[in-house]
Amino acid sequence: MINRMTQLDILYRYGVPPTEAAALAIARTREVYGVRRVEFNETEKTVRVEYDATRLNEAMIHQLLRRAGLDIVEKMPMFPAPAEEAVSAAAVAK
Repeated sequence: MINRMTQLDILYRYGVPPTEAAALAIARTREVYGVRRVEFNETEKTVRVEYDATRLNEAMIHQLLRRAGLDIVEKMPMFPAPAEEAVSAAAVAK
């Protein structure tokens, strides 16, 4: 039998950093079948979730994080748009 998996990543920005209880609950989301990885970037206030799209969808991932207690503010693009890159490069050059 061939195991076909469609791996996707989703990136969310959060507002209030997770409490200890929320962090433990979020860590347990890794036990959900189909969640492959959960990574936080505290500097950017983002959480990235790698998941199997044949098992879960974006709405399910969002719900898992919210139920765990994460203050999700918005879904972020995985890669900045070219226009954003140009603006950032111009700001750095000044």
